Amino acid sequence: MKSTILTTAIGGLLAFGAASNLALAADAKTAQDDSNTEKCFGVAKAGKNDCAGAAHACSGQSKTNASGKEWIKVPKGTCERLVGGSLAAK
Repeated sequence: MKSTILTTAIGGLLAFGAASNLALAADAKTAQDDSNTEKCFGVAKAGKNDCAGAAHACSGQSKTNASGKEWIKVPKGTCERLVGGSLAAK
Protein backbone atom coordinates (compact mmCIF):
# COMPACT_ATOMS: atom_id res chain seq x y z
CA MET A 1 0.00 0.00 0.00
CA LYS A 2 2.74 2.45 0.99
CA SER A 3 4.78 1.67 -2.11
CA THR A 4 1.74 2.29 -4.35
CA ILE A 5 1.11 5.68 -2.74
CA LEU A 6 4.81 6.55 -2.95
CA THR A 7 4.99 5.48 -6.60
CA THR A 8 1.90 7.53 -7.44
CA ALA A 9 3.26 10.58 -5.63
CA ILE A 10 6.64 10.36 -7.36
CA GLY A 11 4.95 9.87 -10.74
CA GLY A 12 2.81 12.94 -10.13
CA LEU A 13 5.84 15.04 -9.22
CA LEU A 14 7.70 13.90 -12.32
CA ALA A 15 4.72 14.70 -14.54
CA PHE A 16 4.37 18.12 -12.90
CA GLY A 17 8.08 18.80 -13.46
CA ALA A 18 7.86 17.82 -17.12
CA ALA A 19 4.82 20.05 -17.66
CA SER A 20 6.61 22.95 -15.94
CA ASN A 21 9.65 22.52 -18.17
CA LEU A 22 7.46 22.54 -21.28
CA ALA A 23 5.74 25.73 -20.12
CA LEU A 24 9.11 27.40 -19.42
CA ALA A 25 10.39 26.39 -22.85
CA ALA A 26 7.29 27.84 -24.52
CA ASP A 27 7.70 31.10 -22.55
CA ALA A 28 11.36 31.33 -23.55
CA LYS A 29 10.49 30.82 -27.22
CA THR A 30 7.78 33.49 -27.01
CA ALA A 31 10.16 35.92 -25.31
CA GLN A 32 12.76 35.40 -28.03
CA ASP A 33 10.28 35.84 -30.88
CA ASP A 34 9.80 39.60 -30.71
CA SER A 35 9.53 39.93 -34.48
CA ASN A 36 5.79 39.17 -34.31
CA THR A 37 4.95 41.59 -31.51
CA GLU A 38 5.08 45.32 -30.83
CA LYS A 39 4.94 47.56 -27.77
CA CYS A 40 1.53 49.14 -27.41
CA PHE A 41 1.33 52.20 -25.16
CA GLY A 42 -1.84 53.50 -23.56
CA VAL A 43 -3.86 50.30 -23.29
CA ALA A 44 -2.44 48.50 -20.23
CA LYS A 45 -4.66 48.08 -17.20
CA ALA A 46 -3.29 49.10 -13.79
CA GLY A 47 -0.86 46.42 -12.61
CA LYS A 48 -0.84 44.64 -15.97
CA ASN A 49 1.96 46.41 -17.84
CA ASP A 50 4.67 44.25 -19.43
CA CYS A 51 7.83 46.07 -18.42
CA ALA A 52 9.44 49.10 -16.81
CA GLY A 53 7.82 52.50 -17.09
CA ALA A 54 8.80 56.05 -16.23
CA ALA A 55 7.87 55.64 -12.54
CA HIS A 56 9.09 52.07 -11.86
CA ALA A 57 11.47 49.35 -12.99
CA CYS A 58 9.30 46.24 -13.19
CA SER A 59 6.30 44.75 -14.96
CA GLY A 60 2.97 44.76 -13.17
CA GLN A 61 3.63 48.02 -11.32
CA SER A 62 1.57 50.51 -13.30
CA LYS A 63 -0.77 52.51 -11.09
CA THR A 64 -3.44 53.68 -13.56
CA ASN A 65 -5.42 52.24 -16.45
CA ALA A 66 -4.48 53.30 -19.99
CA SER A 67 -1.42 55.34 -19.02
CA GLY A 68 0.34 56.62 -22.13
CA LYS A 69 3.69 55.76 -20.52
CA GLU A 70 2.91 52.08 -19.88
CA TRP A 71 2.92 49.35 -22.50
CA ILE A 72 2.05 45.75 -23.20
CA LYS A 73 3.16 43.51 -26.06
CA VAL A 74 0.53 42.77 -28.66
CA PRO A 75 0.65 40.99 -32.03
CA LYS A 76 2.04 43.23 -34.77
CA GLY A 77 -0.55 45.37 -36.47
CA THR A 78 -3.09 45.36 -33.65
CA CYS A 79 -1.95 48.22 -31.41
CA GLU A 80 -3.23 51.09 -33.50
CA ARG A 81 -6.60 49.35 -33.84
CA LEU A 82 -7.08 49.39 -30.04
CA VAL A 83 -8.80 52.41 -28.49
CA GLY A 84 -6.03 54.58 -27.06
CA GLY A 85 -3.29 52.37 -28.51
CA SER A 86 -0.08 54.02 -29.70
CA LEU A 87 3.29 52.68 -30.86
CA ALA A 88 5.05 55.54 -29.03
CA ALA A 89 4.83 56.71 -25.43
CA LYS A 90 2.57 59.69 -24.85
